[in-house]
Amino acid sequence: MFPIDRIKENERKYVNEVLDDAFRTSCGYKMTRRLEEAFAEKFGSRYAVAFCNGTATLHIALEAAGVGMGDEVIVPPLTMSSTTFGVLHTGATPVFADVDPDTFLITAEAIERCITPRTRAIIAVSLYGLSPDMDPIMALAKKHDLTVIEDDAQCFLGKYKGKTVGTLGDMASFSFQASKHMTSGEGGMLITDSEELAAKIRQYSGLGYAGITPSKGKISKNDIQNPNYSRHVSLGWNYRMSDVASAVALGQLEHLDELVEARIACAKRFDEAISGTSLLARQKEGKEYVNSYWAYTVKLTDDCITWADFREKFIAFGGDSVYAEWKLTYLEPMFLDKVFLGREALLNDSVSYEKGICPVAEKLQGRLLQFKTNYYDADELEAAAQALEKTVAYFK
Repeated sequence: MFPIDRIKENERKYVNEVLDDAFRTSCGYKMTRRLEEAFAEKFGSRYAVAFCNGTATLHIALEAAGVGMGDEVIVPPLTMSSTTFGVLHTGATPVFADVDPDTFLITAEAIERCITPRTRAIIAVSLYGLSPDMDPIMALAKKHDLTVIEDDAQCFLGKYKGKTVGTLGDMASFSFQASKHMTSGEGGMLITDSEELAAKIRQYSGLGYAGITPSKGKISKNDIQNPNYSRHVSLGWNYRMSDVASAVALGQLEHLDELVEARIACAKRFDEAISGTSLLARQKEGKEYVNSYWAYTVKLTDDCITWADFREKFIAFGGDSVYAEWKLTYLEPMFLDKVFLGREALLNDSVSYEKGICPVAEKLQGRLLQFKTNYYDADELEAAAQALEKTVAYFK
């Protein structure tokens, strides 16, 4: 397994193909089209649309679902804030549902408590590489006629009851940011099986152009050169992915299995490092789940030991880093001070943001330790695993 190269020859080859075309408009979007087709095939989806990043994907997914001012979207607070930013970008109101204390993921039970007549959509986050329990979430969404968007930025090739994560909701969003399983520095992808949603995704992310379709992201030269051509049939955003970024992402996709397997191998070694201790409780996984381990995340069970105490010892024993869980989104200064750049006037007054909204998530946030899994060298992984073993032994 180790060592492996995160960047292989094809990434460089495909970038050179784009550069050789010298960015002629007649050659534009060819690599992005190849990436979209390959990604859709890999994930078993009818349609895939590439984006400049994995926040734009969430915004456009909500726009495609018809979410807007006056609507509410249910989101988890225990995740990167971009999930919620996508809601704010539409002018809708984010509503935070609590998480499970063992899986750290949003649940159907918590979602149901948050549903109101204004609820239009749910964003279910596959945190750290593990899918939420999607069957009851989808059943609840069907009951209330809600759109479900999977935020799978941290979950590539994960499985839920035999199905590939990303094929469970109405749409699924992926990120190619630098820390993700596959990367192009920045970038993202939306996938769906719905032709109607795919058409809206393509149009809204491509400046509202008239000539693009679910499978076509570029208007023709004949259209552009026609003085009577009406280009824009709706408001849209310029969220398209560049061909250079697509070239890198395509190369990454071609060895995605290896990249994911490397992270799973890291997690297995960390499992060995914490075996036999009750000090740390790993993220709970169901038997029919496959975790792709964007991070190996555990919960400190001893309240007398702080996150900072554990991290300090881990580094002292030769570990390279431990990450904390992001501050809960609704406890970030922008929420507490309502710095929404004018969008605060669009939000529903009945929804408040303050401590106590999601008590389980609030208790977890300062107790979670995220260990990186993007080791591509056996010696580096072993040093981290041995540091973890020594840290656990120290606090026994």
